[in-house]
Amino acid sequence: MIRNVIGSVVALVGAAAAVQSPFRTWYQDRLGRDYRIQDLFDGITGVSSSVMASILLPFLFAALVTLVGVVLRSRWVVALAGLIVLGFTVLWMVRQGQAASGLTVDSDGSGLGWGVAQALAGGILLLLGALLMSGRRRPARTGPAAEPYPVPPDDHPDTWPPTQEPGPAAQTSPGPEPEADPYTGPGRHRAAPPDEDTAQYPVQGEHPWPGEDPDRNRYHPPHP
Repeated sequence: MIRNVIGSVVALVGAAAAVQSPFRTWYQDRLGRDYRIQDLFDGITGVSSSVMASILLPFLFAALVTLVGVVLRSRWVVALAGLIVLGFTVLWMVRQGQAASGLTVDSDGSGLGWGVAQALAGGILLLLGALLMSGRRRPARTGPAAEPYPVPPDDHPDTWPPTQEPGPAAQTSPGPEPEADPYTGPGRHRAAPPDEDTAQYPVQGEHPWPGEDPDRNRYHPPHP
């Protein structure tokens, strides 16, 4: 905000200096408003010009462009105004140098006048103001917020971004899950004998233990 204000003030001062410069002497005793616009393209002549058909016209246009750039807070528009002022001033210098076989700056005022210096200074101030301006900031987006993580692909539904580590299952098996045996009564787990830690024992109900009656019900012994 502060940069836009400072840049706008500098640009407006430069535009004012450029507009005022044709009312001062440009070469010898001739004012800038006496040079016609067509003289900048066809060659400098001694014919005087009206004010609105003189070199003042492009400077007025540059001032209008500066106002538009300040209102819009566009540094590029302000810079364009500075280039217009500098371009027409340099073009006049080239045409005047061709007509006078060179440009001189004399202390008695017979060479380039203060109007040319003021126009050059105005164009430089316009470019400086464009550099000082920060421009218009883009408004923040108001659309829907993007998803923080992408949806897992179909072939890897159990991966969880962004680490791609296995996460909770996204699909369940169509078949029934196996259930654990709920029986926890005696005989489900037998402790191994002290001297036979690595021995293989028969499965319950298939083969009896050594010395055990196969007709005896181990789980429901008969009553005495």
